[in-house]
Amino acid sequence: MNISSIQEQILKLKNEKDVCILAHSYQAHEIIEIADYTGDSYKLSVDASKAENKNILMCGVRFMAETCKILSPEKTVYLAQPVAGCSMADQMDKQLISQVKKMYPDYTVVAYINTTAELKTICDVCVTSSSAVKIVNNLDNKNILFIPDCNLGDYVAKQCPDKNIKLLNGGCPIHACVNVDDVKKAKELHPNALVLVHPECTPEVVAMADYVGSTSGIMNYAKESDAKEFIIGTEISIAEHLQYECPDKNFYGLTLKLICPNMKSTTLVDVYNCLNGNGGEEIKLDDQTITDARKCIDEMIRLG
Repeated sequence: MNISSIQEQILKLKNEKDVCILAHSYQAHEIIEIADYTGDSYKLSVDASKAENKNILMCGVRFMAETCKILSPEKTVYLAQPVAGCSMADQMDKQLISQVKKMYPDYTVVAYINTTAELKTICDVCVTSSSAVKIVNNLDNKNILFIPDCNLGDYVAKQCPDKNIKLLNGGCPIHACVNVDDVKKAKELHPNALVLVHPECTPEVVAMADYVGSTSGIMNYAKESDAKEFIIGTEISIAEHLQYECPDKNFYGLTLKLICPNMKSTTLVDVYNCLNGNGGEEIKLDDQTITDARKCIDEMIRLG
């Protein structure tokens, strides 16, 4: 089979089996094309909760599928590629943060959405990269323990100078690998291009950007801008997706190092096999984990 024939089979199977397919923006373009919803992780979980389908298939990583299950406990949620984890989400667990909370008992624990369901059960509020600044500003407590990404936390701290933000040594190893020299080289190659980066990049890289924002924020900025050239400082697939959507503009990956192996582990055949009953993994969370993890997400919604 070729790509188009596999896509045809997937579209047929998902309709037959009442499956809503979600694809994170970092997925390959052939997967994006057959998805019902695409975008950032939290948006996808909200889309899934509103979909009429009884079954959800996540093309992304495990914590994203867990978030879908938390928001849609009555639905059956599958992860297309069971080995697709998240290096950031796996860095900190419930036991570690429980000990840190004892050291900082008067701190509000703010968890980036890129955390496991188990860890979310002991956090006070969840945030996304696009909502983090607003949520932290809206918290009554001045003392904040921000986990797990110290680069995103540093970006939030600079936007929220009235808060006392404690950071731990964690984050996305893919975004963190980008350095100042990478940005300089990209700008030398494309002197007229605007530099758009994700706040999971280091503070030094963020300081060199023309725009800093979430993956969706970067994509929207590029689409709406009058500029014609852009250096994309997030997972390399975004430059490809933008090139399809905006053929009149030019997009360049900031560096070839910005490739996420976990995101790239999901293939179109994985999606097909999961729908066929020959692959994937059903995500199962006990009722108590769902209830406790949902609290920090509900608090995020309450705070805006």
